[in-house]
This record gives sequence, structure tokens and C-alpha cells, in this order.
Amino acid sequence: MKKYDVTGIGNALVDIEFKVQDQFFTDNGVEKGLMTLVDEERQNSLMGVINTAEAKKQAGGSAANSIVAVSQFGGKSFYNFRVANDELGHFYLQDLIDSGVAIAVEKDKLEAGVTGKCLVMVTEDSERTMNTFLGITQNFSVADVHESAIKDSKYLFIEGYLVTSQNGKDAMMYSKKIAEDTGAKVAMTFSDPAMVKYFKANFDDVIGSGVDLLFANEEEAMLFTGKETLAEAREEMKKFAEHFVITLGKNGAMIFDGDTFIDIEPYPTTAIDSNGAGDMFAGAFLYGITNGHSYASSGKLASMASSQIVSQFGPRLKREEAEAILERLKP
Repeated sequence: MKKYDVTGIGNALVDIEFKVQDQFFTDNGVEKGLMTLVDEERQNSLMGVINTAEAKKQAGGSAANSIVAVSQFGGKSFYNFRVANDELGHFYLQDLIDSGVAIAVEKDKLEAGVTGKCLVMVTEDSERTMNTFLGITQNFSVADVHESAIKDSKYLFIEGYLVTSQNGKDAMMYSKKIAEDTGAKVAMTFSDPAMVKYFKANFDDVIGSGVDLLFANEEEAMLFTGKETLAEAREEMKKFAEHFVITLGKNGAMIFDGDTFIDIEPYPTTAIDSNGAGDMFAGAFLYGITNGHSYASSGKLASMASSQIVSQFGPRLKREEAEAILERLKP
């Protein structure tokens, strides 16, 4: 019996989410709709013009959001990450603990530095724009990976954002090998179309002979496979993953269960914030397949959960909301 359903590796970023008007981007030279890496000076200048009193702060990062989701639905999860010995680092540790996520990082052993943070700007059209300063998480490496947690997990979940640095890529490949050598299955998310566009060669190295489960949105699937239609892309994806999920935004998702394609219908919702929708889909899906649900049932659960996420502000459900979704899933 494995101790954890899912162990994740990824960036540790404190998400600071706030609402803006489109004029904010013009006034401050921000490119709308993208995730942009910035230096600390640039991020601090943006921090100086936002209303921090109204901002929502949470322990985040793409894989972290998914790992928290596993826990919210009642699963057992573990997270590998790096934060600094500062106020936000301490906040990050406590927020994961309060969310029921197992960690091995100790507060009194944190090193000096600056914890990474992501400014998440949400506009009235529900689109998210992110400016990220990685801080100490850009040094995430093999040394931050807890081998024992991977060995004792049903699934390893790898965040695609790590592919941008050599040390991050090394950690991805190291973790994947541990999983493969010890019987844990390997799941990975591309995280962002820009990661696929600019770091495809690194993804090819990490994926190697393939992964058990791959998460991509429609744009990422097309970019990675180099195909011009979704039908062609999904056939090409079979070469890289035994199973995969392609999310389709308001049109739901499609799942390849190893034999057939399963169409997952979207659930009606009023979108106000798309931040974390893909992360929630991955987390809910991983919870489902590690807790007795079929691929179809897990997809339905993930679709319900992500539709709930986009209808509210912030990338997380409350535990009672997760429990209500599970209740709806019962026949």
C-alpha cells in the first residue's frame, strides 16, 4: 500500500491575485494574457501600484495548485519545492500544511534568499495575466527531491515550468527515473504554451520513451506535436504518453484512456477568473484515478471542479465545495 496518491515537484510561488482593468496593462507596460518572467525590481514596481489590501494570497505554482486539489478531495499528497527563509517562505510552508499536503521542508532549515511570487492580474473578461519572479525556486534541483516520497506514491506529477533551467530539467529527469525504477507512474503537465514553444527540446529529453499520463491544453498539444489539427495532434500524442488529457476550455476536454478517446462535457458556469482552472483539472483527475474512479468518471469530476474554479476568484476550492462535487458525482 502506497502512502501517497500523488507526489509533485514544481515551483513554489506565493500567488498574489488581484483584479485590474485593461488600462492597468497599458499604464504599466504589461502584456495581457501571458505568463511573463520578470526580475525582482520589475515585480516590486508593480507591487507598488496595486491595492495589496484587496489581493488574495495563497501558496501556489502550477503543480502546487494541483497537489492541493488532490488533498482537498480527500487524497494523500506530497510536494517537493524550495522557498527561502523569509515571511513569504514561512507563509508558504504553513499554507501547504493547513491544506493537508505532506512536506519535508523544515522552517528552521530554510536558507537565505527571496521566496518566489506570482502577480496574477484578473480582468473582467476572466482572463489571467501573470508576472512571475521565481526567486529561490529557480534553484530547485535534484537536492530538493525527496526520493522516499516518490517511491511511496502511486503517481509522480511533474510541472512543466521546471523545464526552463538545467537544474530544473535535471530534477525532472531524476524524479522520473526514481518513479520508473520503483513502480510509481509518471504524470506531467506542459504548464503553459510558451514552455512548449521555447523549450520543446528539453521536454523531448524529459519525456524520453514516454510518460504514463500527460496533461495539455489544445494549444500545447498542437505546438508539441507540430500538427495543424486537433485530430492529428491527438493521434501523435499517443507516441509520447500511454494516457493523456487535452483540455478544451469552455468545450470541456478529451481523454485518451489507452484504448479509446473519451469526450468530457463542460459544465455550465459563469467565468470570472480562469486562474488555476487547468491546475484544478489535473489535480481532480489525479485524485480520481488514484482513488478508484474510471478515466471517464475522473474526467467528469475534473470538469465539475474546474467549472467551479472559473466561477470564483482564486485557484482553490473550499473543502466543503470539493465534498459537494464528489457527492454530485455519485450515481
